[in-house]
Amino acid sequence: MKKEKTRRKAVSAEPKSPTDKPDFAFDKQNYKWLLIALGFLLVGFVLMIGGGSDDPNVFNYGMFNFQRLTLSPILLIIGYVIGIYAIMKKPKGVN
Repeated sequence: MKKEKTRRKAVSAEPKSPTDKPDFAFDKQNYKWLLIALGFLLVGFVLMIGGGSDDPNVFNYGMFNFQRLTLSPILLIIGYVIGIYAIMKKPKGVN
């Protein structure tokens, strides 16, 4: 049996006409949500910084405060949830 050769058509990345917009995976709203998620993550990681001691013989209990132990992880979880939502959200007009 002979194998039939199939030719693939080249797909251009340029729009077909000047009024056509290229198709992007994300919409403007998706990028907005991603920036909000990055803001939450940045604040969460910054709040987690610190609590160390300059003197190795002295233990600093400041590392176990509310900010580092509770608030920061909550902000990080919120940031990751918003990021997942931003990635999974379909742009308007897409089925």
